[in-house]
Amino acid sequence: MAMLPKSFLYSKPRDWGRHAFRFVFSWWYMVYLGAIALVMAFSPSTYNRHNRLTTSRYIYTSTWEVLPWFTVLAALVSLVLIRVVVVTSQSYGLSRYALEMVVRVLVLELIPLTAAMFVALRAGLAFNAGDALALAAAATPDRSRQAQNRLRQDLVPQVIANAFAVLSLAMVSSVIVLLLAYMSVYGLSPWGVGDYTRTVGRIFNPAVTIGFVLKTVFFGLSVAVIPTAAILESHRYGRTSSSTVQPGAVRLLFVLLLIEAGSLAVKYI
Repeated sequence: MAMLPKSFLYSKPRDWGRHAFRFVFSWWYMVYLGAIALVMAFSPSTYNRHNRLTTSRYIYTSTWEVLPWFTVLAALVSLVLIRVVVVTSQSYGLSRYALEMVVRVLVLELIPLTAAMFVALRAGLAFNAGDALALAAAATPDRSRQAQNRLRQDLVPQVIANAFAVLSLAMVSSVIVLLLAYMSVYGLSPWGVGDYTRTVGRIFNPAVTIGFVLKTVFFGLSVAVIPTAAILESHRYGRTSSSTVQPGAVRLLFVLLLIEAGSLAVKYI
């Protein structure tokens, strides 16, 4: 978990050091596993035939299968929010700021975070955890090692696929929202293209564009690495939890919000 575990809060004072060490080590193990995954992802020797097929399968299931209806759902929700912002801005005489507000709030902030959380719920937190945990729960150590090996073999393809999924869903949805924002503000008239492109271009300066891409990539890496690290750690060190929450779920949410808060701080403070 992102905060100190309940075992620390309800344990005896003499056990606080042990629980604090386990808490710090758990975060370090997550960072260590993520570094290994990145190194392997950029290593040409990783991309043998099996890994290429596995990666393509993950990309297909995590991106292509959900891209159409996720885009439609994001467009419908965004259209409602855009309309609310435009009508409210017009009522206060601030219609010239409506488009900029829509782009900054929806495109830069909400859509990438929504895409990351969606991919996390559908792919990252699943990660074949049901079969793997069933194998790990077996009494024989051979089956436990089999579960760990299975997770390790899927780690790099899952990192690539989830990073690609978050980036793809965010980019496609952002383009659709930009088109909807134009039609909501200017209608179908082509005479607003000049003012529209100037406004969007002023928002998407090089620094903001690079930050937007990096944020979505970090979202994807977090979605892929954090749940996997939590599962591998529980298998490797035999740690069990009475909680019904998927391993790494709270920590993943904390990291996503931390990345989002850091992005906001860099841009606006």
